[in-house]
Amino acid sequence: MKIAFLGLGHMGLPMAKNLAAAGHEVTGFDVMPAAVAAAHDGGLTTAESGTDAATGADVVITMFQTGAQVLDAYRGSDGTAGLLGVAASGALFIDCSTIAVDEARAAHALAEAAGHRSLDAPVSGGVVGAENATLAFMVGGTDEDFEAARPLLEAMGRRAVHCGGAGLGQAAKVCNNMILAVSQIAVAEAFVLGERLGLSHQALFDVASNASGQCWALTTNCPVPGPVPTSPANRDYQPGFAGALMNKDLGLAEHAISATGVEARMGMLAREIYAQYAAGDGAGQDFSGIINTIRAESA
Repeated sequence: MKIAFLGLGHMGLPMAKNLAAAGHEVTGFDVMPAAVAAAHDGGLTTAESGTDAATGADVVITMFQTGAQVLDAYRGSDGTAGLLGVAASGALFIDCSTIAVDEARAAHALAEAAGHRSLDAPVSGGVVGAENATLAFMVGGTDEDFEAARPLLEAMGRRAVHCGGAGLGQAAKVCNNMILAVSQIAVAEAFVLGERLGLSHQALFDVASNASGQCWALTTNCPVPGPVPTSPANRDYQPGFAGALMNKDLGLAEHAISATGVEARMGMLAREIYAQYAAGDGAGQDFSGIINTIRAESA
C-alpha cells in the first residue's frame, strides 16, 4: 500500500518506520528539516513537501501538533495545494494527532466532501510505544474504514479500539488523558506524603501496586526512581510524555468540559496544575516530574 506519513517527530518517525517494516511503500515528510534528515538517515523514503509525499497515495497519515495544522494541511493554505487534492481517489486519511473533537469532525467533513475516507485515530503509549509498535489507537469513523485501516494500525500498535463515529476517537483520548493527569498527580502526592511519614518508596510501591491504589501512573510511570526501572524518574524525567503535551491535552479537555457543561473539578484542577508545570522547566520534562513541584511546594 502506498502511504504518505506526515509528521516525523518523536512519535511519527518510529510509526512510519514500523509501517515500512511491515512491507508498505511509505514516503515521509516533516516541516522540520532535521526531522526529514533523521528519517532519511534511518532508511525512510522522504519527500520535499507534504503534497509531494501525498500525491497518488492510497493512505495519508498525519501526526501533527494542532487541529489547525491538520485542517490547513487537508485543504491547503497560502495558495498551496492541500493533501485532499493530490491523494489517490478514495484515499483513506488517518489523523493520529491529538486535537479537539470539533476539529476532528471538521477534518472528516473535508475529507468526505473531497471524495475520500477518514478516521481520527489518536494514540496512547508514548515514544516507547511508538518505537516498539505497542501503541493503543482510539478510532473514530465508519466500521468499514476502521476495518480497512486495521492492518496498518496493527503494524504500529498492539490495540485499536473503534470508539464510534467521527470525532469519537478524539473524545476517548481526551477522557483517557484527563484520567491519566489526575492519577499521576495523586500518585505523586502519595509518594511525597509517604516520604514525610518515613515510608520508603519501595514499601509504598509494593503495597499500592498490589492494592486498590494500583494504576498505570504507578506501575508503569512511577514518579520516583527505583521501583519501576523503566520509568522516566530513572533517567532524570526525560520524556516519555512531556509536560507541555499533557498541558496541551488538558487544554482540549477544558474545551470539551466547557462545551458540554460537565462538572469536572478534578480535571480542571489537573489542568491548572499542569499549566503551571508546563510554564517552567516541566515543559520539556516527563509529566511524572510533577512530583518535584509537589515536593517544592510542600511546607
